[in-house]
This record gives sequence, C-alpha cells and structure tokens, in this order.
Amino acid sequence: MTTLAETSTVDTTPRHGFDSLDEETRVQGLPVTGELPRWLQGSLIRTGPAKWDLGSRTMNHWFDGLAMLHRFSFADGEVSYASRFLETKAYRAVQETGDIAYSEFATDPCRSLYQRVTSMFSPNLTDNPNVNLGRLGERFIAMTETPIPVQFDPDTLASAGVAYDVPGELTTAHPHMDRATQGMLNYAAKLGPRSSYRFFLLRPDATKPEAIASKRVRRPAYMHSFGLTERWLVLAEFPYVVNPPSLALSGRPYIENYRWRPELGTRFHLFDRATGESIGPFETDPRFGFHFVNAYEDGDEVVADICTFPDAGIVQDLYMERLRAGKPVAAAALERFRIAPGSGDVTIERLIDESLELPRINYGRCNERPYRYTWGVGIDGGWLDKIVKADVIERTATTWREDGCYPGEPVFVAAPNADAEDEGVLLSIVLDARKGNSFLLVLDAASLDELARAEVPHHIPFGFHGQFAH
Repeated sequence: MTTLAETSTVDTTPRHGFDSLDEETRVQGLPVTGELPRWLQGSLIRTGPAKWDLGSRTMNHWFDGLAMLHRFSFADGEVSYASRFLETKAYRAVQETGDIAYSEFATDPCRSLYQRVTSMFSPNLTDNPNVNLGRLGERFIAMTETPIPVQFDPDTLASAGVAYDVPGELTTAHPHMDRATQGMLNYAAKLGPRSSYRFFLLRPDATKPEAIASKRVRRPAYMHSFGLTERWLVLAEFPYVVNPPSLALSGRPYIENYRWRPELGTRFHLFDRATGESIGPFETDPRFGFHFVNAYEDGDEVVADICTFPDAGIVQDLYMERLRAGKPVAAAALERFRIAPGSGDVTIERLIDESLELPRINYGRCNERPYRYTWGVGIDGGWLDKIVKADVIERTATTWREDGCYPGEPVFVAAPNADAEDEGVLLSIVLDARKGNSFLLVLDAASLDELARAEVPHHIPFGFHGQFAH
C-alpha cells in the first residue's frame, strides 16, 4: 500500500520567497558547509521587502513590502547573521494602526479626492527604503525611489532618521560614487507644472545636495538608474511616462499613472559632468529597463550596457497576486547601446544569449570605464533561478544553477591585491525551496565554483540590492 508520506511532494517553486517574514533574527554562528576565504572579512548588508501582509490587507506589488535589513558578517572563516525592520514612519504607522499610511510603489492608502488634491502640494511619500543601500563617508544609507533616504547603524541595524535632502519628488536608489570627491551622484525628478530632470552631488559629510545639471521635461519617464562615464551622466528615457497632475488626481498608486508609449522610442540624454550642459536626445527603438550595468566612452562614442525588456510589462509581472500564483515573469536581455553624439545615431546589440538582471560589476575598478565581466541572475523556469557571469568582450556566459534554489543578486567582493578583474567572490542569498529556508552562497567569481554556503534558520524574502562593507 502506498502511504500519504510516499505520495506527498515538496513545493520547489519560488512562491515561498514572497511570504512575509515577521521575525527579527540574530544568530552568532551559522552552520557553514565548505570553506570561506580567510581574507573575506566584513559584512554583506542587504535591504529588501519583507512584509506585505498587514492584517486583512496585502500590499499590491513586490516593490511595496516593508523594508528589512539583513547582515551577514564574516570573521575568521565564520558567519553571523542579523535582521531588523527599518523603523521608518511607514513601518511605525503599520505597527500602530495595522494599515498603510503612506503611498508605496503600487499601493496607496485610501484617500478622498480632497486629500489626493492637497497631497499634490504636500505629498505623503513613503520613507520605506527597500530597494538599495550604500555608504557615504561614515554613513550607511538605505534608499528607495521616493526622496526620503534613511540612515542606519550598521552594527545594530537601527534607523537613524532622514539622511539628506533630495531636490525632487522621485529619485533613484542607484547613485554613483564621484571619484573626485568620494561623494554621491544621483538623479531626481521634480514634478509639477514645470517638471524637470535633475542631477545632484552630495559630499560625504553633507546633508544638502549641490545641483549639477537639469533639463525641463513635459512628461517625465520612469527612471530606476542611470549611467556614468568619466565625462557624462547618461540618462535613458524609456517610453514609460507620466502626466504629473495625474499622480494627484487619478486616485491610483504612483506607478499605475505611468503609460507605455512605444511611439516615443528610447531617448538618451548626455549631461556634461563639468558644465551641466546637456546634449540629445538621441533616439532609438523602444525598450524598458531598471538597471544600467555600466557606461563608458569609446572614442567619440558613449557605450551604455543595460538590462532591458521589450516593454514595461515586467512591472505588471511583479504584482503580488501574480507572483504568489506562480505566474512567470519576463526575462531581461543584456543589451549594448552605442551612442554617437556626432551623427545622432544609436545602435543596439545583445551581448549574450542568457538573460541577466540585478547586475553587478567590479565597481571600484570598472565603473565609468571599459570592462569585461558582469554578474547577475537569469531565468530558466519563470523566475530567477541561476547566477550568470557574462563576458562582454567574448560575448559568452557561465552559469551556476541548483534545482529548487532561487538566488538573489550576486554581490562581487574583490580579493585583496587582486590582479584580474574577476578575482574575488560572489555573495548571493539563495532561497532553498526544498527545505523552506535560505542560505548565503559564496562562489568563486571567476569560475562560479561553490566555495561555501551558510544556512539561515528561516526563509529570507526575495529582495533587491546590498553592499559589502569592510
């Protein structure tokens, strides 16, 4: 006779990665399989959404969940782990009322028409920084696309208030480092009757940004990141655009006011970092993208490598109802845009056959400059299920994959005194759907051979980005 235990199956789909995590955890020593490089000393700190279910209500989109920090610390071949919710205004409001008080990416509080109109002039923006984090001088800062970056203590993971002012209503969570000042370069969109794209510099100890470039725009495009070369700030204006008054008057969450307008094409703008003057737009076929991989100058041309989608349907793919139902998501292509300011031409070519998203490079060495390698995650079975290393010179790819496992962004950490661009390790948080928990995976960045893994006692919800701090 066949027993129930013999016929039961384990759910090896990625759906557990979209379950809320309510507990904050601190573990001094995780069980480690394999051997960590002894030179790996410091902490991987990541932010991401961890709680979407609030009483009887569920947030609409992957991008909406309440932010939680996760820290993996490495010392003498051992790994410790800690997690903590970022105690922001948005988080405290949920704890106190059980409901959403601030507008998220695709989830809005229930508001009257009067409240929506008045919020156009005093917007009730979220400070839920669940997208990325970075280090500016001695400060650690978590960010999202609204202009309220949050400083936090890297040891306790406690929030420490608003980090700096942003000159606009929307920004990116993907700033760049300015090599000359060690400050932060970022973009902001000023929305209103006279909307504009703006770039600013924030020096390491400053809270007030310095404006370095701006350009008027009638219908701003959605911007998640931008490119940087030694001379230029590179803005890719994908045809996913908004009419600013609709943000206040429509009654819909922020992202649901954007419209896909493929007839506009993709438009590149180049801003001179020294003078602030802009040239362009340089137009090409319609694309949509979240992440620049890198940008650099090649003679008189500007090269921008971006993870792209044929349209903005990926935004719809990432609604929680779809993700929890196991619906597949679109795969991103690694494409190179070659911009020739002299002629105005833009050419597009795909660099590898594999899909690639959540890209990382050897940033300190290669950002703004020609490079060879990028690492990211790719899709075989409808969700991100493999780590991909792309060689953009040879146009080849190497992958790591394990059945039932779903890796997150692979963070590159260079080995001390490394000679080769890919000499170091990759750190990725992986959901093991077979066991229902997550582990930290450590790969050799050159070969993608596994060096070690450290098991976490619970699942870590799928997140976005993090940084390694020595």
